[in-house]
Amino acid sequence: MSHPSRQPGPARGFRPLRDLPVVGWLGALVVVVVAHPFLPAPRWLMVHLLLLGAVSHAILVWSRHFAETLLRTVSADRTAESIRLGSLNAGAVLVVLGVVTERWPLTVAGATAVVTAVLWHGAALVVALRKALPSRFDVTVRSYVTAACFLPVGALLGTLLARGLPDLWHERVKLAHAMVNLLGWVGLTVVGTLLTLWPTMLRTRLPDGAEQATRRALPLLAGSVLVAAGGAVVGTRVLVALGLAGYLAGLGVVALPMVKAARGKPPSSYATWSVLAGMVWLVCSLASLAVTVVASPSWRVVDDRFSALTPLLSAGFGAQVLLGALSYLVPVALGGGPGAVRAATSALDRAAAFRVVLVNAGLLVAVLPVPSVVRVLCSMLAFGGMAAFLPLLVVAIRRSRQVRRHVSDTPVEATAPGEAASARARLEEPRRSASGLAVAGLAAVVLAVAAGVAVDPGAVATARSATEDRSQVPATGRTVTATVVARDMRFSPSTLKVAAGDRLVIRLVNADDDTVHDLVLDTGQDSGRLSPGESTRLDVGVVERSIDGWCSVLGHRQMGMVLRIRVTDDPGAPVHGDHHGTSTTGSSTHVEDAAERLDFTARPGRDFVPYDPVLPAVSERRVHRHTFRVREIEREVAPGVTQRLWTFNGRMPGPVLHGKVGDVFEITLVNDGTIGHSIDFHAGSLAPDKPMRTIPPGESLVYRFRATKAGVWMYHCATMPMSAHIANGLFGAVVIEPDDLPPVDRSFLLVQSELYLGPPGGEVDVAKLRAERPDAVVFNGYVNQYDARPLRVRAGERVRVWVLDAGPNRATSFHVVGGQFDTVYAEGAYLLRSPSDGGSQSLALAPAQGGFVELIFPEPGHYPFVSHVMVDAERGAHGVFEVAR
Repeated sequence: MSHPSRQPGPARGFRPLRDLPVVGWLGALVVVVVAHPFLPAPRWLMVHLLLLGAVSHAILVWSRHFAETLLRTVSADRTAESIRLGSLNAGAVLVVLGVVTERWPLTVAGATAVVTAVLWHGAALVVALRKALPSRFDVTVRSYVTAACFLPVGALLGTLLARGLPDLWHERVKLAHAMVNLLGWVGLTVVGTLLTLWPTMLRTRLPDGAEQATRRALPLLAGSVLVAAGGAVVGTRVLVALGLAGYLAGLGVVALPMVKAARGKPPSSYATWSVLAGMVWLVCSLASLAVTVVASPSWRVVDDRFSALTPLLSAGFGAQVLLGALSYLVPVALGGGPGAVRAATSALDRAAAFRVVLVNAGLLVAVLPVPSVVRVLCSMLAFGGMAAFLPLLVVAIRRSRQVRRHVSDTPVEATAPGEAASARARLEEPRRSASGLAVAGLAAVVLAVAAGVAVDPGAVATARSATEDRSQVPATGRTVTATVVARDMRFSPSTLKVAAGDRLVIRLVNADDDTVHDLVLDTGQDSGRLSPGESTRLDVGVVERSIDGWCSVLGHRQMGMVLRIRVTDDPGAPVHGDHHGTSTTGSSTHVEDAAERLDFTARPGRDFVPYDPVLPAVSERRVHRHTFRVREIEREVAPGVTQRLWTFNGRMPGPVLHGKVGDVFEITLVNDGTIGHSIDFHAGSLAPDKPMRTIPPGESLVYRFRATKAGVWMYHCATMPMSAHIANGLFGAVVIEPDDLPPVDRSFLLVQSELYLGPPGGEVDVAKLRAERPDAVVFNGYVNQYDARPLRVRAGERVRVWVLDAGPNRATSFHVVGGQFDTVYAEGAYLLRSPSDGGSQSLALAPAQGGFVELIFPEPGHYPFVSHVMVDAERGAHGVFEVAR
């Protein structure tokens, strides 16, 4: 049996288009990972910088090299190869820019360039196959050609996704796009390459029957991709599952000789362990996806769960196989003789066991249902383990050059033995310490888990014992353990009966799917915040009297989430009802009310910047992608008055979305808060089950809808209690223009809402909210801000004012003092339209309703605008148009 490792290296000499792009793409990926909170569509960027950029470039370079090696041909047309590589990379850059900036023509141009490069590459391989003599390894080249046929299909599906598809198609086409590209373009290339590369990396012989196994597997793998992707497009989940099962069967066929080779010569380097781990992640992820496809009730659920698997397929499979293969191939490509190759290999193999364990243990923990802080820390460790490849690559190149220079300057017979011994020593040292490094990598992940649990307020109970002798009730010596389940804004059971003197231990379980809870007792004890699925033990101590408890998360207590601990032989103990004071912690101690600081005649300071009321220009893009991050901030809501707000992107109201009928909006919601939140867009029509679900801290979801109706629509957090989440700042507006909307000179947007102030710098007072007693009613989140900073227009200009009543409770009657409306549009229909002899004095809106009015100011002056619910105008819903000549 011939040895597959006798492969000529690729053409020597530095060629930028061949050697630099992979490093550039990986470097860009590092930047995006570090800066992802500030970038649009960060997950999409990470996946495509890796797969479309780095992996695709590597495929074109190395599949060409392996084809020439295995077919024993040499291409003289290096210029054509450089053009293909240039087209691929330029196209990938255009695709990234096009999607990020939502410029579809750029995306189309980029996809066209990528497809052209790959088809040309595939055609060149076909020509090479026809010219070459028969080869036992031509199946590898045939797998490259087959893979090249899949990428144009995937590119077409991706381009359609970027343009925007009806909701019925989006999830299915997205899944088909991923399977065609990942399993077809990348997967078939990897399978074909590993036929010879795997035993070569292990430094062993090719197992008997390996090439026959690959020949049998190739049609099964390719056919399975077609079945799975086709099933997704036509909406048949059974076909998708069958296709995935077939692909797994094909992987099983080619895995047999791989396993045989590994048993004969076990993996011992970073390259071999990384590739092996990547293939394991591929198999496990596909098996999980197959089960998900069969078990999920809808395509939306499949899409949601597949989105969670995407990082595992990209990082676990794609990145690890790429980095493992490059760790072996780059030293060979650098050349310079055995000494130089060994020096470069030694550098890239540094801390191999530590890095492999760090990456895979970190990814594994991130997959598990762990607190969000733990998931973030372990994900960053895994990323760090992979990112170490880049500095080690620099070291490898430097060492290779040093050895080559030394060898060229010194007689071979004088230096070869010493160089060989030194290189062998460098290779043996990491092998001897591999087990220790593996343990260190595992320890780093364990420490990250421990640190995450320590800093996550919902990860560990902060139970405090209440065993101090508060009375003369003697302890019985008995310990009673009770399980209390928090679910659906209730504790179950809601009452615990305990004999006086017994010690009570409560096992608290958060059984909600998406909401954070805790348990606070009137003794001062606190369970700490529990994320969904978490549990803890709270030692109440010796029970000597009746005790009241509640969930301290904003609004949960007021919705009935209370627990009563009753002493069975203390029937006269007072039953404490829900406290409705200004404190959100349940204490009856008076806390200063921020409303006491309200002065409606006060003016903000000189550095005050009002919420920009100018409606942003409508974009010509048909697909609008935005990231909304829930952030908790303390902000001034009136001169000298602050409130701790929950916001979308740090603003109240949240970002304004502006589009036309038919536009698609794709919003990535990221919860950077401390409790669960969600989002509900009234501008879209779709089942709320998944896109409007509450997500815990640290999680994210993608909400996608098509605007099919015109109007000014509200969006808001839909987590219960909904009134509290809206009143504390989580709301905003979506303006969808009617098709026949004429241009105007000025266009403004005013969103009315209410303030229910708790203590200074505190959150909304839920008691006031439930009693419908607002302290202030405001336009765009701040008391009388447009009195201090008037809206400036000119006499004779046509002015359009869009108005949304975000509530949550108060209606509005928008009126401009001294003005008359000649156009009134409310809830999707014109009530009055210019030109007409009629006029209107106000626009009446209930909460969650919107519309617009138009008017022309006849002369210069100051025209107040108000809610004509006058008590609200007098408590903040007031502003001024300053009209100049």
